[in-house]
Amino acid sequence: MALLPWRTGKVIRIEDHTHNTKRFWVEVPELTSFDFTPGQFVTLDLPIHEKPNKRWRSYSIASWPDGSNIFELVIVLAEGGAGTNYLFNNISIGSTLSFRGPQGVFTMPKILDKDLFLICTGTGVAPFRSMVHYLKQHPTEHKNIYLVFGSRKKEDILYYEELKHLQSELPGLNYIPTLSRQEWEGRQGYVHSIYEELCKDKQPAHFFLCGWKHMVDEAQKRILAMGYDKKSIHLELYG
Repeated sequence: MALLPWRTGKVIRIEDHTHNTKRFWVEVPELTSFDFTPGQFVTLDLPIHEKPNKRWRSYSIASWPDGSNIFELVIVLAEGGAGTNYLFNNISIGSTLSFRGPQGVFTMPKILDKDLFLICTGTGVAPFRSMVHYLKQHPTEHKNIYLVFGSRKKEDILYYEELKHLQSELPGLNYIPTLSRQEWEGRQGYVHSIYEELCKDKQPAHFFLCGWKHMVDEAQKRILAMGYDKKSIHLELYG
């Protein structure tokens, strides 16, 4: 397959989301519609190194296909990270970004005839936000959807009010944020106990894992230990 061309995107909006995350809206002026499949990502070419492969940073698209030429990224500031420090300190409204995409196969099955577990930490929620909004906009028959989001504290939960509201609009969506470092009105602890509890009867399921490598590795081991096939597990990790 031929590589997609590098395009120029224009940053049209930036918002602080939490103390260490920002939302960036990027317009693609050369296109009337930026088409992608929920779960895909774009690769940015940032002027942070002389070698191309050391300049590239990939981020999942947090928005969903809506026919426009705009997409959204949600990015966490990585301590000592050259890419995110550049984006946070040098990019403002009107800045341009060189990017390639959409890319990736971390996408929903075409037939949703099994329960869908979307398990994430941090900005790993981005592709899942895209997926569930797309399902709301394009109703299709599906089983239960469990969006399990792990965070340390409530103020670190991304898109909290939005996803809580979406739960009432998308039939079958169960939004389950859980906190590991703070008591609150919702679930406490790590994501693993939640999907293990929900899968105690080992119903047919697809598992999508996105987030920090430690969480993804641990979840993969536990899901296999429950007796699920490796083919039922789909991974997208960072860090």
